[in-house]
Amino acid sequence: MSISRARLDRLISEKCQINRKKVRLLLAQKRVSVDGVIATDIAQAIDKFSIIKFDDQVIQENRALYIMLHKPVGVVCATKDDKHKTVIDLINLKLTQAEKISLHIVGRLDLNTSGLVLLTNDSRWSEQLTSPKSKVAKRYLVTLKNPLDHDYINAFAKGMYFAYEDITTKPVKLNILSQYRAEVILMEGRYHQIKRMFGRFDNPVTALHRTSIGPFILDENLCVGESKFISISNKIVI
Repeated sequence: MSISRARLDRLISEKCQINRKKVRLLLAQKRVSVDGVIATDIAQAIDKFSIIKFDDQVIQENRALYIMLHKPVGVVCATKDDKHKTVIDLINLKLTQAEKISLHIVGRLDLNTSGLVLLTNDSRWSEQLTSPKSKVAKRYLVTLKNPLDHDYINAFAKGMYFAYEDITTKPVKLNILSQYRAEVILMEGRYHQIKRMFGRFDNPVTALHRTSIGPFILDENLCVGESKFISISNKIVI
């Protein structure tokens, strides 16, 4: 969902219980600022992260949140779950209840997959990060039950046809790290894609761990189950 944008006069009217026709006068009197700049246009577009002041009193100030979490196996990527602990339950950062409720997950992992999970309340950022157009690479460490060989590399690079969805996966890069371990780099995230691709070789995945999403690499000092705030740039660099 995109961040909702609204007109400045509408927000001031709702927050301050002022008739919208009177907002124009307030702006003419230079009594309203947006992000530290005196507002002059009643139709100025604002969003939930715009800092709005009226007579130097803050009437809106929401902080954008960007969080990295080291997800353990057995925790679900959901905001609520009746059976399992969720990634939201793990966050012990200084957040208000409203801020915690506002978070959503950027790129989910299944119950038995560990590693990097990103959370935010900025849907423009999460949409940019997850959009197929952005071609953001996701890296995984995979542990297999049976030995690997170079046939895997070619098969993954060609893509695989999944009849259930009637799609062929985009090329996936596979680096063999040892006899039973590999790094997989993909640009999409089909349902259980990695496990299903190895399944073509009748080779069960015994452990799956995500290490990065685009430029965001799981902090090696972040213990399992821990989270931290991260900083982002306006543009994702891949």
